Amino acid sequence: MNKWQKRLDECYRSIEELKGKFDFSAGEIEKLKEIEEKYPVCIPDYYLNLIDFSDRNDPIRKMCIPDAMEFSLGGQKDTSGEAENTVVQGMQHKYAKTTLILSTNQCAMYCRHCFRKRLVGLSSEEIAAHLPEMVEYVSSHKEINNVLISGGDAFLNSNEVIKRYLDAFTALDNIEFIRFGTRTTVSFPYRITEDDELISILKEYGEKKRIAIVTQFNHPREITDEAEKAVSLLHLAGCTIRNQTVLLKGVNDSPKVLSTLFNRLIAIGVMPYYLFQCRPVEGVKNQFQVPLVKGAEIVDEAKSSLSGPAKAFRYALSHPKGKIEIIGRVGSELLFKFHQAKNSEDEARIFTRPVKEDECWF
Repeated sequence: MNKWQKRLDECYRSIEELKGKFDFSAGEIEKLKEIEEKYPVCIPDYYLNLIDFSDRNDPIRKMCIPDAMEFSLGGQKDTSGEAENTVVQGMQHKYAKTTLILSTNQCAMYCRHCFRKRLVGLSSEEIAAHLPEMVEYVSSHKEINNVLISGGDAFLNSNEVIKRYLDAFTALDNIEFIRFGTRTTVSFPYRITEDDELISILKEYGEKKRIAIVTQFNHPREITDEAEKAVSLLHLAGCTIRNQTVLLKGVNDSPKVLSTLFNRLIAIGVMPYYLFQCRPVEGVKNQFQVPLVKGAEIVDEAKSSLSGPAKAFRYALSHPKGKIEIIGRVGSELLFKFHQAKNSEDEARIFTRPVKEDECWF
């Protein structure tokens, strides 16, 4: 067993284990135990120690510690139509050039804002189980030029499984690059810093096809020395690294926090890629969503403090019809543009829409 695997076994996985560290009331403990039965808890000691325990509204705490708001009414289970885009068990094809593989339902940490909360800790038909059929599908659809291996967290797969995916897809002529979706750089960097074999695998297959890492830093305090070390090792393996931040109420919904985050990401060699509007997911919607109008204002102000590379990200929502960029306010309306579209008639379509001050999705 690798050292990082032992650390993973020691994660906090219940309210009972956490109650000694937080000022939960007896009533809260009872409610939070009900929540963990539906939305499991898993927090590495590394990430737990980033919390300011004296601050009940600490942004790091919000992202990892359950809250009674998770049982508030409203929200959907699947906000971007993942089920209808499934073409092979465990694989989706929504956008022409990309296939998405949900390779595992496991994460090093179960984020409270996760838009796949319906899958966490559960067996699911969306989990990759049929690699030969996936390879056949990708090989027969020549328009596909990249594969995004996600989950869960793609780096919670064993090295053997990661190698199997890389071996299969780097051999296809139509595949130009492969992406891995992982938050271990943020929540559990030991997966990278304590596994030389993983780095060797990425380096070996990166010489065949470009490998990119898509991660999710949401707050400047997540950029620690250990996280920076993980990023450096991925760079040494030849990987490019891009970041998809989620706009979260009480976490990063301020221009100062966002500009600090994106500037620091550039400094460590991670390119801001998307700022995603938090999805109206059941168990997330009422706790973390920021209104669209406010989000656009936050982005505009944050960009005034960013360098050119740091402001290259797109503020977007991932809708069943595609990724829709939120460009900004035009009078009493917001201006939108399809950055990626499921249907060809929506490609690059620009439109305006009246949006109420408290509206968070459409």
